Amino acid sequence: MKTKADIGLIGLAVMGENLVLNMERNGFTVALYNRTVEKVDKFVNGRGKDKRFIGAHSIEEFIASLERPRKVMMLVKAGKPVDDFIEMLLPHMEEGDIIIDGGNSHFPDTIRRTRYVESKGLLFIGTGVSGGEEGALMGPSIMPGGSAEAWPRVKEIFQAISAKVEDGTPCCEWVGDNGAGHFVKMVHNGIEYGDMQLISEAYNLMKNLLGMSADEMHDVFREWNKGELDSYLIEITRDILGYRDEDGEPLVEKILDTAGQKGTGKWTGIEALDLGIPLTLIGESVFARCLSSIKEERVEASRVLSGPVPSYGGDRAMFINDIKSALYASKIVSYAQGYTLMREAAKEYGWELNYGGIALL
Repeated sequence: MKTKADIGLIGLAVMGENLVLNMERNGFTVALYNRTVEKVDKFVNGRGKDKRFIGAHSIEEFIASLERPRKVMMLVKAGKPVDDFIEMLLPHMEEGDIIIDGGNSHFPDTIRRTRYVESKGLLFIGTGVSGGEEGALMGPSIMPGGSAEAWPRVKEIFQAISAKVEDGTPCCEWVGDNGAGHFVKMVHNGIEYGDMQLISEAYNLMKNLLGMSADEMHDVFREWNKGELDSYLIEITRDILGYRDEDGEPLVEKILDTAGQKGTGKWTGIEALDLGIPLTLIGESVFARCLSSIKEERVEASRVLSGPVPSYGGDRAMFINDIKSALYASKIVSYAQGYTLMREAAKEYGWELNYGGIALL
């Protein structure tokens, strides 16, 4: 095994573990550090046993194990922990070394951090990593931005571990300066909020207006996933509608009808307001999550307020097809609004965004 690592990663939660396994599987030696150092030993002797990993118990040991120019990626909670680790790293790194924030940081923080790290003679990348735990392991979409000089030095690693489209093109390309990468990831998440709300409304129409069972809706989403609506979210909706609990009943009926948020959808809406962009679909999807979270108030209101029971007496197959068409059209609206926001942000922040490349991401 190499005595020096190609890249180092800080933060061995599930996303971090899966991402370093992805890196190692693609031929890279990875140095590991975690604030709780026991996690390093547990991983190296567990999922990472007999693989190309170099565990470290201190920042000094971690930095010393990296090839120059050093590349350090952080997968830690957004906010103060990112700034704290930057301060811990800076005294031990040299000019030309690269610090990478792979978390869900707010793009203004990435603009600030890029400026700060560059003032110290180092380079900074803020990158969105999309695809969840499975994506981190098998191939995520990666959206890097920051110090342009850093991109050639991390391109091989990032594109090797990223997801690929049918022709082998990596779902990873340089987005733009300073906070551009995290901005695009923010809008990506906002569009995803919208997609989930649209799917929920399609489900609601089929269940409460057409009176369809979970099995019947499972069949509909299965068919939709074979055509133009083919997507990860449609796929997992299909799967959950077909899943049975231990008592044989559909599990979906037992899931609490409240949704939280990590902030990226909200940030997308706030930025749209600041820039004067009518991001109506994504904005309403954020409000729908807020509404769902006040469960006790909704239950109390339902005891006081009542309304007509919806019913539909027309052609059910035609109505289901209309729902499909409406879902498809609404997705197009959501993407168009997201791109309008990115276009306006590019003017505001001086970014040269590659919109076609972003579509691949």
